[in-house]
Amino acid sequence: MEISTQALFAALPIFVAAILLVGFRLPAKKAMPIVFVVTALVAFYVWQVSFNRILASSIQGFLITLAVLWIIFGAILLLNTLKHSGAIKAIREGFNNVSPDRRVQVIIIAWLFGSFIEGASGFGTTAAIAAPLLVAIGFPAMAAVMIGMMIQSTPVSFGAVGTPILIGVDKGLDSQSISNSLQAVGSNWETYLQIITSEVAIIHAITGTLIPLFMTLMMTRFFGQNKSWSEGLSILPFAIFGGLAFTIPYALTGIFLGAEFPSIIGSLVGLPIVIFAAKKGFLIPKDTWDFAPKEKWPISWVSKLEMNMDAMNTKVNMSLTKAWIPYVLVAIILVVTRVSSEAKAFVTAWVIPFKDILGEGLNYSITPLYLPGGILIFVVLITFFLHKMEFKEIKESFSESSKVMLGAGFVLVFTIPLVRILINSGVNTAGFDSMPVAMANFVAHSVGDIFPLFAPFIGALGAFIAGSNTVSNMMLSQFQFGVANALGLSTALMVSLQAVGAAAGNMIAIHNVVAASATVGLLDQEGETIRKTVIPTLYYCLVTGIIGLIAMYYFGITDPLVK
Repeated sequence: MEISTQALFAALPIFVAAILLVGFRLPAKKAMPIVFVVTALVAFYVWQVSFNRILASSIQGFLITLAVLWIIFGAILLLNTLKHSGAIKAIREGFNNVSPDRRVQVIIIAWLFGSFIEGASGFGTTAAIAAPLLVAIGFPAMAAVMIGMMIQSTPVSFGAVGTPILIGVDKGLDSQSISNSLQAVGSNWETYLQIITSEVAIIHAITGTLIPLFMTLMMTRFFGQNKSWSEGLSILPFAIFGGLAFTIPYALTGIFLGAEFPSIIGSLVGLPIVIFAAKKGFLIPKDTWDFAPKEKWPISWVSKLEMNMDAMNTKVNMSLTKAWIPYVLVAIILVVTRVSSEAKAFVTAWVIPFKDILGEGLNYSITPLYLPGGILIFVVLITFFLHKMEFKEIKESFSESSKVMLGAGFVLVFTIPLVRILINSGVNTAGFDSMPVAMANFVAHSVGDIFPLFAPFIGALGAFIAGSNTVSNMMLSQFQFGVANALGLSTALMVSLQAVGAAAGNMIAIHNVVAASATVGLLDQEGETIRKTVIPTLYYCLVTGIIGLIAMYYFGITDPLVK
């Protein structure tokens, strides 16, 4: 079968998903079961993947779904607990004291605080924490999901303490043969991986500085009373300032310290600077922007978690410090359990392993305490005592959270298994590469020397399918390396374009959108969210590709392996 035909069949599940979700605007709970069936049929009849492997991949996907739902449940439970304890009321008032302007709030909460959570944890935790917090302080649920997805761009490549680079790229490349080639030219694997890390940080810093502006532009355009781009553009100086406050320390950390801490340090440096500037009114417009009154919101914007502030806990007002302690604890525990080998060993000691599923060599292990869900629930227990809650309040929190999680579970139980079928389709009797690689091969053969422009889009495609920067890098880094080698271009820079594109692809990954929507109780609007987040995704990939072309062909950027 010709490579173009392979690519067409491989892309069929994606086309069907796009047509149903975006074109026909079907809710994901109706669209994704259909897409799952299409994926399984293509794998079985075209790729000639055995029924046993398709079933094993589906089981593996179901197990991953359980882990994702554990995170979602923890995030919703913490939010509901804080609602009933009165903490959310205090947090909302605190942000109003910094600035009542929603444009400023989104830069502080989503861009800076969200980037810190991404750096510490990754794996969907960012939207799961930031989106409900935005809803709690008065954002429409759909706006919160859109913004929550946009956070998953710049900080993602160094999320979970550098996992997409240290695991995704490191394990996605043939490190042994590359090391041998590097040694032959007087270099080594550690130096090569650091080159990739530095280039990823620099590209993200250039491209990502405008993401806070995109957040404000899209918020005012799609959710403002006047549907205005200009109202978002009017905060451009402060948005650029907020972007640079993160991306400058972020890039320097990536260049000089490595892949573990750029997102964490960038946000820790940027957050106090931007909060101080906002309090002083530095670069902030004189007008204050807000959403229309809630009674004027379309029903599609509203979720089950829209919070009536008057119905919340009416006990004596809680101090802002006490209200924020649970979120601070989440951040601290996430960092400690990812950085400290002793702490990590403790929380990973309880493992539920699933090895060699149905004899297909597919594995998955669930670590309930290490996953952010376990940490979030642990903090909920602390909050119960810290905020002196009553048992009936925590009981109501559990009940409300369980109902929201069940809605997401039905969608994800189809979405994630179909992803695993796509990824695991490389083992087949047709002799084809896996479906994502088949699509990438078609692009590479079609575009030739301008391939660097398309490399980020391939990375984004991998993340769109897998819902993960790390998985996209593992699937496609070696492919990108091979194309660069064949074209005589910088292999390190091409892999960097892959990593950056894969980060951007998280903004439109279907199961990420479903998971983020679930944390705010907004289901059946996934297609609408993707229609919006595709705008910053295209921006990110296009600018990254242009940077790649200029760096390779104009500046002649190279690496030790270029002959």
